[in-house]
Amino acid sequence: MFLFLSKLLPLFIYPLGLTSLLMIAALILLWKQPRWAAGAIALGLLVLLTSSNSGVSQGLVRSLEWQNIPNGELPKATAIVVLGGGTKAPTPPRPWVDVGEAGDRILYGALLYKQDKAPWLILSGGRIQWDGKEPPESADMKEIAVEMGVRESAILQDPDSLNTYQNAVNVRQILAENNLTGKVLLVTSALHMPRSLLVFQRQGIEVIPAPTDFLVSQQDIQPSTTIQGTILNLIPDTQSLQQFTQALKEYIGMVVYRLRGWL
Repeated sequence: MFLFLSKLLPLFIYPLGLTSLLMIAALILLWKQPRWAAGAIALGLLVLLTSSNSGVSQGLVRSLEWQNIPNGELPKATAIVVLGGGTKAPTPPRPWVDVGEAGDRILYGALLYKQDKAPWLILSGGRIQWDGKEPPESADMKEIAVEMGVRESAILQDPDSLNTYQNAVNVRQILAENNLTGKVLLVTSALHMPRSLLVFQRQGIEVIPAPTDFLVSQQDIQPSTTIQGTILNLIPDTQSLQQFTQALKEYIGMVVYRLRGWL
């Protein structure tokens, strides 16, 4: 039930869900309370315009993504831990495992392994099955890693975790079962790294952050030098709305995790 509510309830706080609720309220109030209806419409418009502005969105994303940028080359570690969240199961008509934007996680994790950063690659990620049955994300990631040249015998899987807290708990168990001690390289999306880092540290795991999948680069935050670029940056767009929502999700996740004692 917690998993279902954790996916459902925040939808009404995210900009699109909140605006939808305000529009519904405006429709209900329109005939008898037109001023209240106008207020709801104005508030909904403000939420959308703010959250879909590229400058606001990039600022919120950057506040999370740039917290754990490595100062130099990553050191060697006991294992490389890659968190799921970036693959789609090879169900028809997909010919093979598909990767989304967060698929950078397994690509980067496999690259670090091939750079001899660690002798073990731990892939952590189940798959929420609201309906139907598909293989866990750890299995998807394993297929990609093997194709990239990672030895199958060097891969350990956690196919059961469904959130970041379970990632950390299950990885700690895998490390203990295989007598793996010392620091691990944690690979996940840069946006997800602050929360992941705190959760893993809470479990007593020594973690070296290895963020990837950056949504905002240094080039993105450079001020536009043309009028056309400035105008386009002020126009609301769906990409900025999505990135704002992703960042807001992480901040909400931190609050919820802290209340549950997971951070």
